[in-house]
Amino acid sequence: MSEKNKKQFGVWMDSHHATIVGRENVDSGEFVILGHEKVDAQGSNSSEKAANNAERDLLHKLFKNITAHMQNVDELHVTGTGTAQEQFIKYLNETSQYKNVEAKESTANKMSDESLIEYVAAQFN
Repeated sequence: MSEKNKKQFGVWMDSHHATIVGRENVDSGEFVILGHEKVDAQGSNSSEKAANNAERDLLHKLFKNITAHMQNVDELHVTGTGTAQEQFIKYLNETSQYKNVEAKESTANKMSDESLIEYVAAQFN
C-alpha cells in the first residue's frame, strides 16, 4: 500500500477538546479540518470515586466522538497537552476496529487550525 493510499489522520487533544484533521478525499488530497469535538466539564460529585468515574466517562465520550470522524484509519498522529493522547492511543489499541492503527504521539500546545493542518501534513511527509 503506498503512502498516498493510507488513511491518515491527526488529532490535537486535551482532556476536554479535540480537533481532527484528515485528507479531503479520505485517502488522498490535502489535509483539512474534519471536526472539533468538546465535552462539557462535569458538575459536582458526592465522592472522589464518582468524580473519577464521571471524568473517565467524559473522556471515553470524547474518544468516541473523535473516532466517528476517522473511518478505516491506517495511520494516526496524536498531539496535545496532558495525558489524554496516551489514553486515546490506549483506547484505540483496546478497540478491535482500531487495534491495527499505526499511532504516534507528540506533545504540542494548542494551535490554530491552519497550524495544525501544517503540523499534521509534516508528520506524514
